[in-house]
Amino acid sequence: MIRNINARRASGRGLLGSILVAALIATSLSGVSSAAPSQDVDPQVIRDWNATMVATVVVDAGKANAEAFMWFGFVQAAVYNAVEGITENYELYRWDKEGPEDASPEAAAAAAAHDVLLEYFPGSKARLDAQLTASLAGVADGSAEQQGVAYGEAAAARLIQLRENDGRNAPITFDKEPAKGVWRPTPEARLPFFDPWLGQVEPLMMTSATQFRPGPPPALTSARYTADFNEVKELGAKDSATRTAEQTETALFTTDVAIGGYQAALRDLTARHAMDISDTARLFAAVDMSITDAIIAVWDSKYYFGYWRPITAIRYAGGDGNRQTVRDPAWEPFVPTGTPPYPEYVSGFNGVTGAFTGSLSEILGDDEIDVYITSATAGVTRHYETAAALNQDGIDGRVCLGIHFRTADKVAIRIGTQIADWGLDHYFEPDD
Repeated sequence: MIRNINARRASGRGLLGSILVAALIATSLSGVSSAAPSQDVDPQVIRDWNATMVATVVVDAGKANAEAFMWFGFVQAAVYNAVEGITENYELYRWDKEGPEDASPEAAAAAAAHDVLLEYFPGSKARLDAQLTASLAGVADGSAEQQGVAYGEAAAARLIQLRENDGRNAPITFDKEPAKGVWRPTPEARLPFFDPWLGQVEPLMMTSATQFRPGPPPALTSARYTADFNEVKELGAKDSATRTAEQTETALFTTDVAIGGYQAALRDLTARHAMDISDTARLFAAVDMSITDAIIAVWDSKYYFGYWRPITAIRYAGGDGNRQTVRDPAWEPFVPTGTPPYPEYVSGFNGVTGAFTGSLSEILGDDEIDVYITSATAGVTRHYETAAALNQDGIDGRVCLGIHFRTADKVAIRIGTQIADWGLDHYFEPDD
């Protein structure tokens, strides 16, 4: 079941980039925490640093794009180790250094997040130092705090060590010549392939970036391709006469929720379910590390297959060898910001969504996800009880935006779900 809360029609749909940042500020960047000291271990520190992470990566560093998901996984992996090494509830991630028994897991989590973010985003030092001060103000002064900080710093150092020479920013280019079925820079910006190296980065949990590489996209003369082509041409057109108001809302919903909205939903979920600090750290790590690997797998597929986007396919349909696809040289997609600058197959949004829903349903059980997700662009908050419901909206929404064929969306959901299942089968186990 899905319901909209305080729905309102968004205006200024041509300014999605500005709206995305505004949405992140509103839903994710609540500022420096002012939590008061507590006698109990308070999991709020995990949520505070998750919000600070989004602010640092997306707002300060300007990475409101696929690369953000990689950094999210790095941070949450370090926080997970910092907490679990002290609480000893779950097995550590590629580390065997146990924490001091009396150390503060709150102080450890704060120090780990601070140091990882500072290592990669030194320009955010003022923000990060302020949040660390606020987080430690909620921990009693003394040995527990000091030991927690030291252990958190060690957890961060371990993560940074693991990520050395992992393929980030490698000098990789996409050199396939334009041809039928092959991606090319799309109108109007005609930008080159964004971050082609991302698909060759060493994963956090998968054995390789190619572990879940799918089969090829549909052949241009196949019935599947013909159906996908005609569907997106009709529903995903800028001036579509058949796209319903509900489909339009769903399309807009998928433009700005993956980066900030999903993280805000996790913060809300862990608070409503009153998870302790150990389970909170585990949930954030399992979800965000699965998402990191999913975006790596998606970028591997995009680079390997180099499949063209609907805007190219529809404008050049006369040369695709398929008599059932009709060319429209003036066709434009509905998405107000234009077609993303990378190949179509498979969908990045749906790879992330499959990992998000897959890991949550594994942790909560029985396909349950129970998340409230807000989109400033669509002007709605939606409640998703099941993974299947959010997955379906992700598939439908990207078709109705005019930027994906349905097959690429469905395959991406499957890949993200497989990665989440595999990750939770091999990591985050109870520490017996």
